[in-house]
Amino acid sequence: MRPAVVTITLLALSALAGAAASAHPTQPAPPTPPAPVFGAPVFVLTGGGLGHGVGMSQWGAYGQASEGKSYADILAYYYRGTELGQASVTKVRVLVAAGRKQLVLSSRAPFRVRDAAGLVFDLPAGQLTLRPELMVPIDGIPAALLGPLTFLPANGSRLSLGPVEYRGELRVLSDGAKLQAVNVLGLEGYLLGVVPREMPSGWPLEALKAQAVAARTYALAKLVQGESFDLYADGRSQVYGGVGAEAPGTTQAVRETTGQVVLYEGSVATTLFFSSSGGRTARAIDVFGLDLPYLDSVPDPWDEASPHHVWQPQLLTAKQIATAFKLSAPVVDVQIVPTAYDRVGPLTLATKAGDIVEVSPVEFRSRLALRSTAFRLGVLRLGKSAASIAPGARIRLTGVARDVQDAVLEKLGADGLWVPIARLVLQQDGTFTTVLRPKETSRYRLVASGLAGPALTVKVASGAES
Repeated sequence: MRPAVVTITLLALSALAGAAASAHPTQPAPPTPPAPVFGAPVFVLTGGGLGHGVGMSQWGAYGQASEGKSYADILAYYYRGTELGQASVTKVRVLVAAGRKQLVLSSRAPFRVRDAAGLVFDLPAGQLTLRPELMVPIDGIPAALLGPLTFLPANGSRLSLGPVEYRGELRVLSDGAKLQAVNVLGLEGYLLGVVPREMPSGWPLEALKAQAVAARTYALAKLVQGESFDLYADGRSQVYGGVGAEAPGTTQAVRETTGQVVLYEGSVATTLFFSSSGGRTARAIDVFGLDLPYLDSVPDPWDEASPHHVWQPQLLTAKQIATAFKLSAPVVDVQIVPTAYDRVGPLTLATKAGDIVEVSPVEFRSRLALRSTAFRLGVLRLGKSAASIAPGARIRLTGVARDVQDAVLEKLGADGLWVPIARLVLQQDGTFTTVLRPKETSRYRLVASGLAGPALTVKVASGAES
């Protein structure tokens, strides 16, 4: 007689009571094992990078510049098949305030205002508070002017809106209830206040020059249509901080690349950029559904200097994922279709209720507040014990450790410390099987990527528990 063999399946632990008889050709087939009892999975989140992953990696540009690559080399690497050309636009309109009940303008020197009829009035130095009625003191007497109003700085001076000083003109529009302010200035002056907000001004000059050209190009590729302005002053276009944001290094980069833009087949390219790739950039078609051949996936080893190059692994529970997607039942599995460039493609979430939900990497990143789409989601899962076994009975433990590194089975020792007992040999689908002979009630868990899944208790009967 052999001890009974108990199988803990991928999704459950099944106990076969009693001892199995010796095999015999005429012996009837064994009874069907009981239905599995599901154990909850945990998901191991690993990855790297910061941002959407498409186009120029800024930390990659930093690394390339540190190795002596020129800004032209950097741009040609991240925007494949492009060339440098000259911008045809020299002036832009930037929305710097909207939906305001009042605006406070100021100048340290006398300035002027031009109304919609083209009439120009002199204004003294100092502060001017505007409300939707567009009342302006002309020769000391308040007068309602016909909007929009364009405020013009004196030569060698600048205008401020609130605490922010701007180059160029400030145009104020009113709808009768709220005010809007637009900074009208040269494209190069705009970039002086953009590049230091998009890349640290102390970085290598060639990286800053690559950023200046990418920012100039992106601005022209994404001009807002049908509005009283061309660009937003925030992430909807690019972050713009006015004169106060300017810095020597980025100013030099802008001026040494004056007018240069990235062209693809003669047209201004959509030069997307982001912080950190985690080692490889993503294709625009995979992330945004944009069929832009120059935004291809490329290796990015220069990203290693980034503090986000590799993330600290973390666990996500089935409930966390279900909550993020407002699902009524816990998630029992997540399947990922990788892209041709080993980035995450579409994800399929399976719930305990049997629902199947398909999501994009961008949506998954957004719902879980991840730093980038350069992530991996591994699965750790063991069964759930439903019955006791005899001391020393063989247990065939089967589980899953998919898309994880260094999967190990651990046992809780009598001293309260977890001890590795088996390095698992994983099949292609992440499943594994190992045989154990517990002599007393024992607790087991899967560990991978330095993280531990939930513990599984195997109960041993006959008073052998300790």
